[in-house]
Amino acid sequence: MRRKLKKKVVIKPDIKYKSEVVSKFINYVMWSGKKETASKIVYSCFDAIKDLAKTENPLEIFETALKNSAPQVEVRSRRVGGANYQVPREVRAERRAFLSMKWIIDAARAKKGKAIHLKLADEIFAASKNEGEAVRKKENTHKMADANKAFAHFAW
Repeated sequence: MRRKLKKKVVIKPDIKYKSEVVSKFINYVMWSGKKETASKIVYSCFDAIKDLAKTENPLEIFETALKNSAPQVEVRSRRVGGANYQVPREVRAERRAFLSMKWIIDAARAKKGKAIHLKLADEIFAASKNEGEAVRKKENTHKMADANKAFAHFAW
């Protein structure tokens, strides 16, 4: 018997940009339930993106960055006959968005020497130009999936 499907939580759009994607990004940046701090970080990051790109709408750059760093395929471990295989699988849209945001945030947190909103702005701006750590992580994931294409028939 199949398990019960989980109800999806409806995310409210953020206050400033009226975007659910930005609201989700704020939630991923948040640590220890400090949503106010996380939203200040994200909004000041978007202000820094405005200055970097010399554009009025940082939301376009943000969405381009998410699209450029989102993986199409990933490898999942599968045990068959006593051996573990890395099986390439297509990534669902929700997971694709999550991984994209997570990789951008992790890349920004790994850098040293600047305030977090500036590091986030740099990483988002780099990802929008198909550069940076998050895009490199996506390319490595795609290479790994391509290398293990022979095990695709083990997909479940």
